[in-house]
Amino acid sequence: MKNLVAFIVKHHFIFAFFLMQGICVWLMQKNRKFQGSQILNSSNEVAAGIYQAAANTKEYFDLRGENERLAEENTRLRNRLKSNYNIIPLTVFEKNDTLYMQHYSYINAKVVNSSINKRRNYLTINIGKSQGAGRDMAVMSVQGIVGYITDVSENFSSAMSLLHKDSKINCQLKNDGSYGILIWDGTDYQHCYLTDIPTHAKLKRGDTIVTSELSGIFPEGLYVGTVEKWEQKQNESFFTVKIKLGADLKKVNHVYIIQNKYKGERDSLERNSQKQIDD
Repeated sequence: MKNLVAFIVKHHFIFAFFLMQGICVWLMQKNRKFQGSQILNSSNEVAAGIYQAAANTKEYFDLRGENERLAEENTRLRNRLKSNYNIIPLTVFEKNDTLYMQHYSYINAKVVNSSINKRRNYLTINIGKSQGAGRDMAVMSVQGIVGYITDVSENFSSAMSLLHKDSKINCQLKNDGSYGILIWDGTDYQHCYLTDIPTHAKLKRGDTIVTSELSGIFPEGLYVGTVEKWEQKQNESFFTVKIKLGADLKKVNHVYIIQNKYKGERDSLERNSQKQIDD
């Protein structure tokens, strides 16, 4: 035993060397595992980022397709609305019945070009004669009315925007029922003005403005915007009302073209009546 102790004492530096070597190897192995896990975690984060970017890209394109499908579905639903039909009572062989005649139909479309910074602004729409579009058809978005068609080709239409100095659309206060003419003053793409509102009208900030059927272009009751303020100008007996438009004409994309199936008949009758008055 004494000899073993003496041997260890004599060669203690050798044993110390191997002990230190063992400790170093153990530390290196432990550190290697830590570094490996760090590298693995980093690579996982990079891969996750790539997968997320790919998923976001796919979701973006899927969303575009979903928006188009929803727009088509909205068109089908709008065409089935009861308000698009005239109710005609019939008496046949003493049996009372009701006939629903479709008054308005909707066509889904997209805006392919538009402007808001001119005095006369138009929208180009990817629907033309071949798809059922025609002059004097109303154009609206989900947020509100946009304008009406003034010219058509086989596959495209040009619509006069609400932001046009010559645009004049019959509108009314939803709650009060007072009528006026919606015009644009050429300054702000988010606002128009409702003129000729009688001073006895019950106006409130935030009141809803909707279309009137007086124009013969728009169905009655389509959303236009809300009242912001009003004033009675000097030497005028009516209010001029500032309207915050519902539709953002700077961003409008999906729209509906509205066909009034009785417009031709109505226009012909009114022209004949006016001719008789003039004669």
